[in-house]
Amino acid sequence: MTAPADDVSRLLEAAARAARGAAHALAVAPRSQKDAALRAAADALRARADALIAANAEDLAAATDLSAAYRDRLTLTPARIAAMATGLEEIAALPDPVGRVLTEWTRPNGLLIKRVAQPIGVVGMIYESRPNVTADAGGLCLKAGSAVILRGGKESLRSSLAIHACMAEGLRAAGLPDAAVQVAPTADRAFVAAMLRAAGLIDLIVPRGGKGLVLRVMEEARVPVLAHAEGLCHTYVHEAADPAMARSLLANAKMRRTGICGATETLLIDAAIAPTLLPHLIADLRALGCGFRADDRARAIVPGLDPATEQDFRTEWLDAMLSVRVVDGVDAALDHIRTYGSEHTEAIVTQDAAVARHFLDRLGSAVGMWNASTQFCDGGEFGFGAEIGIATGRLHARGPVGLEQLCTYRYEVIGTGQTRP
Repeated sequence: MTAPADDVSRLLEAAARAARGAAHALAVAPRSQKDAALRAAADALRARADALIAANAEDLAAATDLSAAYRDRLTLTPARIAAMATGLEEIAALPDPVGRVLTEWTRPNGLLIKRVAQPIGVVGMIYESRPNVTADAGGLCLKAGSAVILRGGKESLRSSLAIHACMAEGLRAAGLPDAAVQVAPTADRAFVAAMLRAAGLIDLIVPRGGKGLVLRVMEEARVPVLAHAEGLCHTYVHEAADPAMARSLLANAKMRRTGICGATETLLIDAAIAPTLLPHLIADLRALGCGFRADDRARAIVPGLDPATEQDFRTEWLDAMLSVRVVDGVDAALDHIRTYGSEHTEAIVTQDAAVARHFLDRLGSAVGMWNASTQFCDGGEFGFGAEIGIATGRLHARGPVGLEQLCTYRYEVIGTGQTRP
């Protein structure tokens, strides 16, 4: 049942005003208090693991029309719950990003000017089927001194509410306001529209989900957005690649988890090495259950591969499928990435340091990797404790968005009585 638009707007306004009050408290909360809340929330996640699994089982039972990749995103396991708890503890162990002096200088007139990190304020998080985002986003925003309103997908609602209860328990244990981390009070889709219109109430929107969701947010939002629409990641195997390394990295980059945005979707391989190495790469991935869409040059080397269309190279598969193209050197690989990529994450596999530097310097993407799996594009793997999402825009933050990226800054000008002539 859909609630009247005015009712949804009132719900959003009430949640946002409560969040604003909580944000004022968080902005001046000492690190010890924020860290205590995070550790108490982690303890609650572990203590309530059985309840979280039960809530998640209800979500899974109701989600009958999801693909295997999306069901994997939705699923909570004991290991994933433990990882959420550990992630909160890792956030607690990180330095407080609030109040950092980013740079300072003294003017000829004696004025001391400082650029100081400060919280964003109120963050709106819109996401789909990953219930762990409730803990990751809640924990990161809390440590960064911002309140957050979480609006997850209906398919993960029971799981998200169970996780949120643990976050609220942590806040109360540390004496911080419950409203610092909120879950949308309604599953009505109109609440998302209200969040996107909430200029003055919400300071930043972070969408995390499929392309359709992210594009809708970017098109409709009247609030600043930090987002990426796709994770169309490439692994380029240069002619100077170590063959064993290339085989290991590609298998991991594609098949470790196919449904995440850091999974490699396209293999680019140099023509000079393709005749000897490509058959092994294909055999390795085929043994892991991967399918292929390949260009004519690749199909000439490995007969039987399905032909690739132009659209295939523009497709974020999020599944056990890989696009394959044979290229003539590093610049051809870069041209392909510029034409078809989404500026998320690209990797080069090579033992030639000069070629690797050439590749990295010419990328427009948020993350470039050398001899590493694209699946390392992750806030936890970057040492951020967790991430609120990946950003591929050109302003404010790029790549995994962690604590430092969830801060803005102010200038502090300290004088001794100077007046301007």
